[in-house]
Amino acid sequence: MTTATHAAAKKSSPVKSTAATSVKHDVIVLLKNDHAEVKKMFKQFDKLAEKGDNKGKVQIANKICAELIAHTMAEEEAFYPGARAAIDDDAMLNEAVVEHDSAKDLIAQIQSMDPADPMYDAKVTVLGEYINHHVEEEETEMFPEVRKSKELDLRELAVTFSRRKQEILGQLQGADGEIDAQQLKKLIGQPEKLIDQPARH
Repeated sequence: MTTATHAAAKKSSPVKSTAATSVKHDVIVLLKNDHAEVKKMFKQFDKLAEKGDNKGKVQIANKICAELIAHTMAEEEAFYPGARAAIDDDAMLNEAVVEHDSAKDLIAQIQSMDPADPMYDAKVTVLGEYINHHVEEEETEMFPEVRKSKELDLRELAVTFSRRKQEILGQLQGADGEIDAQQLKKLIGQPEKLIDQPARH
């Protein structure tokens, strides 16, 4: 095969082109983008809560919860195992997993509450504080160490993370595109039964 033919064959490879077009950034950029988006959602929630817009705040709270569940599950499956091996800092990764678990507990509480309950807003606010703390540690400590290690194919991980997150979000959305609160509650209570777990190698 000539060099030109080889290049053409490589360019037309569906696997390569799909990965390249579906994910434009590496996994760390995607994780940071998610962090920025959810911060915006928490600000939206605060504004709606101040107005006393129960319907609006429930919609955005459900979006926050769905986004965080999909993000944390995909991150734990697609990013954390490689990060753990790359930076050899079990304590940091263990703390991150515990922080995820704490956030999931709060999400479960929020999903079981009446939005008119004054504690509803407080729990969403505390969830936001948890997430801000977690994000700061990831972005200032974990992510720089992983990038510095050069041990991982961050673009390939971006494909895996993005695909997994979309699978989870797809199962949480109703026919109207809004978050299905019942599906979200099921996922929090029975993750293995609702979401097919990827095969572990």
